Amino acid sequence: MTNRLASETSPYLRQHAHNPVHWQPWDQAALLRARSENKPILLSIGYSACHWCHVMAHESFEDPAVAEVMNRLFVNIKVDREERPDLDQIYQLAHQFITRRSGGWPLTMFLTPDGTPYFGGTYFPKTPRYGLPGFPQLCEQVAQAFYTRRGDIDEQNTSLREALASVIPNGAGVAELDAAPLQTARQLLLDNFDAAWGGFGGAPKFPHPTDLAFLLRRAAPGQDEAARKVVLTTLTRMAEGGIYDRIGGGFCRYSVDERWEIPHFEKMLYDNGPLLVLYADAWLLEGDPLYRSVVEETAVWVMREMQSPDGGYYSSLDADSEGEEGKYYVWDRAEIQALLSSDEWRAAARCWGLDRAPNFEGQHWNLIAAQAPTASEVPLLTAARARLFAARGQRVRPGTDDKILTSWNALMIRGMAHAARIFSRDEWLCSAQRATDFIRTTLWRDEYLLATYKDGKAHLNAYLDDHAFLIDALLELMQTEYRPADLDFARELADALLERFEDRTEGGFFFTSHDHEQLISRPKPGHDNATPSGNGVAAHALQRLGHLLGEPRYLEAARRALDLFWPGIQAGPSGSSSLLAALEEALTPPRTIVLRGPEEALRDWRHRLSAMPLHDSLIVVLPNSLMQLPDALNKPRTDEVNVWVCEGVNCLSPITSFDVLQATISKSPKVN
Repeated sequence: MTNRLASETSPYLRQHAHNPVHWQPWDQAALLRARSENKPILLSIGYSACHWCHVMAHESFEDPAVAEVMNRLFVNIKVDREERPDLDQIYQLAHQFITRRSGGWPLTMFLTPDGTPYFGGTYFPKTPRYGLPGFPQLCEQVAQAFYTRRGDIDEQNTSLREALASVIPNGAGVAELDAAPLQTARQLLLDNFDAAWGGFGGAPKFPHPTDLAFLLRRAAPGQDEAARKVVLTTLTRMAEGGIYDRIGGGFCRYSVDERWEIPHFEKMLYDNGPLLVLYADAWLLEGDPLYRSVVEETAVWVMREMQSPDGGYYSSLDADSEGEEGKYYVWDRAEIQALLSSDEWRAAARCWGLDRAPNFEGQHWNLIAAQAPTASEVPLLTAARARLFAARGQRVRPGTDDKILTSWNALMIRGMAHAARIFSRDEWLCSAQRATDFIRTTLWRDEYLLATYKDGKAHLNAYLDDHAFLIDALLELMQTEYRPADLDFARELADALLERFEDRTEGGFFFTSHDHEQLISRPKPGHDNATPSGNGVAAHALQRLGHLLGEPRYLEAARRALDLFWPGIQAGPSGSSSLLAALEEALTPPRTIVLRGPEEALRDWRHRLSAMPLHDSLIVVLPNSLMQLPDALNKPRTDEVNVWVCEGVNCLSPITSFDVLQATISKSPKVN
């Protein structure tokens, strides 16, 4: 038994290809069928690493009796939210308007044939429990309402479409930008900080890397000590907690408790890329060996488990294995004791919490950094970790969602390139460059970017995030090692972004391109969610690229985006850290530092610069061997290192002494 999902590339959709439900992908054939039969649509949105998506699938979608109800009443459409974030954004927001509750996955929405939702929820059990109705009975009731209450539904749909349109910001003219929202945002984050365990708010706890990056830019010694405390406490607590995989490296999606001890066990590419940047920068700030080990272990995990042979990075690892969440990661105490020597066991029991009561479902241990190791315990824990890693490798692994998403790859390219520069690790840089080259050769077709790749097939129009994140990643990559092709690619992407996504009338960027499929709404998102805001990253990256190349078109587009979102930022900057990063550099343009000279001499200068936290600077190192540079970077070749430093449109005379360079760029703090 198969349905139409069998021919899809998404691993999540393929997981449902043998359901008795007559699933359709979201395409014109499925939508035309709903309209021609005047039949409501049951839209189910999820992703392959989602635990409750699996639960609902096992309970309902694999049950022939439930499938009979669904097939009789609806045109059933299954969507991978990672491939179609456009649909996910629209219907998550619609769910909030309809139910007055926050959304999540699986998202279960019931639509009229024109695609407008009239009822919805998230997970529904097969039989009534958790205060929720049983799914088959709910389907009967919702379908009956479609046929018997069409007038009420049509009236609600009109109001819903108006509500969706009302949240898309309209142009407010040219704004007078100032730093007030930066101070407000800082205070809001400090007020929401959990001083005991780090992070913001209570359980469940998410890392919020964009907010932490905002505070980290203020956390240099002698500047904002309160911001410094928030960042370092949070990163330390996360690294010590069970959200971090201390056996294999990498972070899980979030913690179900306020102590970061028990995670929801899926590992997402889009979390770990930004966290690599944060921990590398925190190591520069503090020199804590814990941060260095997190970066090293996570980078190794990425290359070992998340990078395809062709170079692109896979999307995620599942939370479940053998049908149980966390089974791959948690331990029985006796199993560990049998694997280790007596000395290793004593060290592991004390340092990893094994001498305490089990912390996972009352019978297993998810390892945490319960106590700091003594000097004599460090080698014992290193040996123990290697033994547990080998033993865990014999277990049934969680599933890998091996589709390659452009936007998420960009986040990891940026993370690997940034970490490579700070720690001088050529293998990490090579990993980032391989992923970049894969995207350029496979997902960039005739000056059009595509969103996803799997099994030899690249498809789907790329979104705002794909373009913005990739420009940002290329800027990071060029600062680690300049390659002319990377700058060319960044310019091509920036031109595509302006041509296909910008609202030239109102300002800002739509999430979908001008030639995208017409949906019931066309969002122009400004808030950060699980990933940074595409508008925020676009404005920030275009500003940086504009300053680097002296290209006013990029600077003007970035400014139009900031003007558009300025009223919202003023009214409430919470959740807008990506836009605030662009605001910071609109108020105080980034410093550009261009080094030119013999390659051997440049290597030492690059290494010394990488040890300095220069969030406010763009650094480009150009060996004499590079020819045909763009005008803005076409500095003369010299027998010794020469450095050109520019702030905005003001450039200093060339510098030939590193001490003078260091004094020049350390003169004044740049963060507002």
